Amino acid sequence: MEQLYTVNQLAEELGITPRALRFYEVKGLLAPNRVGNNRVYTKRDRARLKLILRGKRLGFSLAEIREYLDLYNVNGGVEQQKNLLKRVQKRLKDLAQQREDLEATVQELHDIEVQVANTLAELKAATKDS
Repeated sequence: MEQLYTVNQLAEELGITPRALRFYEVKGLLAPNRVGNNRVYTKRDRARLKLILRGKRLGFSLAEIREYLDLYNVNGGVEQQKNLLKRVQKRLKDLAQQREDLEATVQELHDIEVQVANTLAELKAATKDS
């Protein structure tokens, strides 16, 4: 018999809340089985959830994650890998742009910090001289 996980077992193992599991179910990313009134997850569900969490951590949207999971279910293989490669390359490009933007913002803030510190030093010196 296949190993099954309860909501709490799977949530605890992967460091998420049971509510997060329910959220992914509502979004159609997970479809657990039922044993009586309880939702149970298979090893396959666990693997899907790990992919979902990894995708979120890497900055992919739920729609992108769903598309990837759907592609995996349909034909997998080469098309899945090509699609993943395109998405990863796009994400890398987006992150590189964000890094450039952040570095420019940090530099601007440093410049402002220096200007304000100099102005305050000048004002302090002027008040001492008065």
